[in-house]
Amino acid sequence: MECKKRENPSLWYTQVLKKSEMLEYSNDLAGCYVLRPWSFKIWEHLQAHINAQLQSRNIDNAYFPLFVTESALEKERSHIEGFESEVAWLRKGKELKEEVALRPTSEAIIYPHFQKWIRSHRDLPMKISQWCNIVRWELTDPKPFIRGREFLWQEGHTAHANKEEAEEMVRDALEMYRAAYESLLAVPVIPGLKTEGEKFPGAASTSSIETFIPTTGRALQAATSHFLGQNFAKAFDIFFTNEQMQRELVWQTSWGISTRSLGAMILFHGDDKGIILPPKVAPIQVVMIPIYYSEEEYGKVCKKLMEFEERFGKAKVRVKVDDGKYNKPGW
Repeated sequence: MECKKRENPSLWYTQVLKKSEMLEYSNDLAGCYVLRPWSFKIWEHLQAHINAQLQSRNIDNAYFPLFVTESALEKERSHIEGFESEVAWLRKGKELKEEVALRPTSEAIIYPHFQKWIRSHRDLPMKISQWCNIVRWELTDPKPFIRGREFLWQEGHTAHANKEEAEEMVRDALEMYRAAYESLLAVPVIPGLKTEGEKFPGAASTSSIETFIPTTGRALQAATSHFLGQNFAKAFDIFFTNEQMQRELVWQTSWGISTRSLGAMILFHGDDKGIILPPKVAPIQVVMIPIYYSEEEYGKVCKKLMEFEERFGKAKVRVKVDDGKYNKPGW
C-alpha cells in the first residue's frame, strides 16, 4: 500500500480494491465498476447464506424485467418523487409507446403482477425475493461498492392479509440481514427506525441496520426493511377476498441488501497492509505452501499437500496449494 488507512482513507480504499483485484474501474463511465472474480465469489457466499435463510422462511426467488414504464412509476407518486432525480430513462426506440426507465427499485415492476396473482386469502402471504441489478443515475460522488450508478442487490417483496403479519415480516427481514452482517462479514450493526425524512419513498415506515466507517466515524446504512402499509396496494389495486368473502387491500413489505455490504466489510477490516477477509466469506480460507530443499523433496511434499487439499475439500474448507516455483516460500 502506498498510503496509510487513517491518513488518507479515500486513497487507501481505492488502492486496496485494485491491488487486491476485487474491482476494476470502468473506462467509460464514472460510477460503474467491474466486480472481478475475487469480489464476486464473496458476493456468492453472501447469496448462498441469504438464500438458505429465505428458503427456511418459504420465500421463493424470481426474476422480473429490468425495464419499467413511466405510467407504472407514476402510480405511486410519492414513490417516484423520491427517485425522480436518479431514474435513468431510455430515450430511443421506435416501438416504445411511452418512456421506459431502468429499474431504480422494483416495486412498480413487481406489484402489477401481485395484482394479477393475488385473489383470495388463500394466496397470502405472498413472499418473493429477487437478485438483480439496480440503476440510479444522478451521482455526484460515486464510491465503489458504497454508491454507484449500477449495483447488485437482493430485494424481498411480500403481501399479507393483516398489518401485524406484515410488521413481523419487516422485523424478521431486518434480523436476517443483521445476522448476515455480523456472522458472515464480522461487521457490527445497529438496528433502528428511520426518521420521516429518511424513510423509503412511499413507505409507511423504514427500518434499517447501520454500521460505521472506523476511519471517519461516519454512519453507513447497511440494509433496509420497509413497512409499506397499504400505500402501494391502493396504487396498484392489490385486493384479496377474506374468509368472510369481503374484499380488502393487502398489507405489504419490501426489504433489501446490496453489494454495499462488501464495501462495509473492506472499510471495517482492512489495514495498512491491505485487505482482510472474514473466513466465512473468504474465497480461499487456507493456503498451503511446500517447503523443500531439493527437487525430490518438492515432489513428495506436493503430493502430500494434494492429499491434505482433498481432505480439506471434504470438510468444506476452501483451500489452495500454492506450489509455484517463481517465488521462494518466504516471499
